[in-house]
Amino acid sequence: MNWTLEQLRQFVTTAECGSFSAAARVLGKAQSAVSTAISLLEADLNIELFDRSRRNAQLTDAGHVLLLEARELLRQAEALDNRARSLSAGNEARLALALDEALPYAATSTLLREIASRFPDLQLTLLNGTATEVAAYVEDERADIAFHFVRGALPSSFDQKHVGAVPQGVFVSIDHPLAKIDSVQRKDLIKYRQLVMHAEDVHQEIFSPRIWRSDSFYSIAEMVADDLGWAILPVNVGTDDAYDKPLRQVHGPTLTLPRVSVRMLWRQGWRWPGTVQWVQARYEELLSQIQA
Repeated sequence: MNWTLEQLRQFVTTAECGSFSAAARVLGKAQSAVSTAISLLEADLNIELFDRSRRNAQLTDAGHVLLLEARELLRQAEALDNRARSLSAGNEARLALALDEALPYAATSTLLREIASRFPDLQLTLLNGTATEVAAYVEDERADIAFHFVRGALPSSFDQKHVGAVPQGVFVSIDHPLAKIDSVQRKDLIKYRQLVMHAEDVHQEIFSPRIWRSDSFYSIAEMVADDLGWAILPVNVGTDDAYDKPLRQVHGPTLTLPRVSVRMLWRQGWRWPGTVQWVQARYEELLSQIQA
């Protein structure tokens, strides 16, 4: 077949405008040029697209069917052009991104929406897990980069960059005895089981002689909701409304806690493409807004 995308474009425009003259005005062409292009398309397809016995350009039954096909072909052609422009500008065709499940959802969801808008042709793969798991995704080359809470030193095969920090606090279930104390002190925490984040080479501050450990902040939060103990959690995890019972953050003059650091990591020697440079800078901005 010898039809062209330009002929398809004129066919679609004519169908949408309802007449050859209106389509010609939209396309900036002479009416005769549009009419001739569509006649050649009909001859090449061996199909009558418009019923010319009527005053306006009325689609035939076959024309209605082929209009859908023509629109899809034009959409694919535009996607091809966009992908080529993106690649020629130095953007990556694919990106595998691993995200710590406990990172603030507000920052992460905004980042993903903006990636979709800024890089519409990017093939994005998202991997989620604990801080340890997302690091393993990068090490195993399942992910190009990862954002996670800092859980100790990294092997020499990684490079890293600090991108922000998230506030943390002491959380209990709403039925816990500590929830009834206006100003909690360390001596109060000692009386009850503490649920602690477990990670190699990381020593979370421990107040209680009775502890349980887990490698997931959300698993710890679920246990807090089940009245199994109290825990130090990132504030965004502790205030999530996904638990069977809401958690309550307790306060006291001796409970000031440092923020938990967030870093981006990648394999040593891997060169950042332009896409990753933007992702890193934008996520850092979003986390700083949370800190503010």
